[in-house]
Amino acid sequence: MRVLFIIKDTAQYTNWFPQGMAYLAAVLLNNGHDVEIYSQDVHHYPDEHLTKYLDKNHFDVVGVGVIGGYYQYRKLLKISEAINNSKQRPFYIIGGHCPSPEPEYFLKKTKADAVFIGEGENTIIELLEVVSNRGSLDNIKGIAFMDGDNIKINEDRPLIENIDTIPFPAYNLFPIYYYRLIRMPNAKKTDFILPMLSGRGCTFKCTFCYRMDEGFRKRSNEGVIEEITYLKKDYGITYVCFSDELLMSSKERTISLCEAFLKANLNISWNCNGRINYAKSDILKLMKRAGCVFINYGIEAMDDHVLKNMDKGLTIKQTIEGVENTLSAGISPGLNMLFGNVGDNKETLNKAVEFLLKYDDCAECRTIKPVTPYPGAPLYYSAVEKGLLKDCEDFYEYKHTNSDLLTVNYTEMSDNEFHSCMFDANTKLLTNYFNKQMLSSIESAKKLYLDNDTSFRGFRQR
Repeated sequence: MRVLFIIKDTAQYTNWFPQGMAYLAAVLLNNGHDVEIYSQDVHHYPDEHLTKYLDKNHFDVVGVGVIGGYYQYRKLLKISEAINNSKQRPFYIIGGHCPSPEPEYFLKKTKADAVFIGEGENTIIELLEVVSNRGSLDNIKGIAFMDGDNIKINEDRPLIENIDTIPFPAYNLFPIYYYRLIRMPNAKKTDFILPMLSGRGCTFKCTFCYRMDEGFRKRSNEGVIEEITYLKKDYGITYVCFSDELLMSSKERTISLCEAFLKANLNISWNCNGRINYAKSDILKLMKRAGCVFINYGIEAMDDHVLKNMDKGLTIKQTIEGVENTLSAGISPGLNMLFGNVGDNKETLNKAVEFLLKYDDCAECRTIKPVTPYPGAPLYYSAVEKGLLKDCEDFYEYKHTNSDLLTVNYTEMSDNEFHSCMFDANTKLLTNYFNKQMLSSIESAKKLYLDNDTSFRGFRQR
């Protein structure tokens, strides 16, 4: 069958490599299907272009993946309209973190034929076989679908236990020359960067996070190294961004992977998402030797009561120790911070700002964001139960208008007071970041003019 995967435009100069679609494309190619990628993100095609493209070219199936959030939701609606307006409208599927927890709503809103719920590699092969034979969708696990005017939600599909059996993403179908230009903390100007996965899932259950799957499934060290070697050889990749929800899933796993990197002499830079309670000096020094230059930590709050409310499973003491260990090892820490959780107030916000000003080495620009109860997360269902949200439609159509603005206010502050405090906090953080950038530029000017630094290449932004 002929399948078109749409990579939606994010209105940015560079974009994240669409890993989920690339995995689905790989399994389809392995099963004899014809796959084409519609790169709206690269070319910034208007949505009307998609309608005309579908009118001129026949496809049996068209698919879109959506992570979630106000922008992606609205973009999905526009793409759906463009697909539905086509004279040769294919069988239309959507998937990802956005529609998985509320498939009924998204089927009604997008008029898609089916929603993938959770992991899609096995689901899509089975679905295409049934669509090709014009059979019934009733027995396909892991989907919701339109049955006339009715919606059916089928049984969940079991997770793929051995994810080493999944083929590498179909890199050859995508413009890697474009995606490798994305920038990451502590990357050299000459680095070519690409994200990849070393595992799937997370063992922790923070209230603000939606999990499509339970637990953590790691790839073998050999499989990870084989893919990195392939990316270096075929695409010149010199920096890998591990996009796993949590590469540092345990001390043992982190040590094993780093030792394997060193033994293979990979000679790459890399970053990952980390867990602060595993940030011990010996592990971090090993990570540094293995090429790690940045670890993105979910700090979230600097108050033990708030951390407990969000089931973070961390304490302030662990956070401070882990961040100091990271900096001592010569690795930059990414300090993600949220505000507006149950128990938050002006005092907890000020403690978060003070922490960031003290420990942020400005490897990237960080601001504090409001906590958002995305559908599927425990915090979302708690908001519905308390009457703070009505349902998915209320979230996406009326409440969640921007990721940096309040969706639901869990504090005792008024909305105006909340945003005023956020303005003050982020003003301090932005001022600190750009002041350090300015001082760095002035130091470069000093070396240029007073020390005749002939290596100077201009006052360029990163």
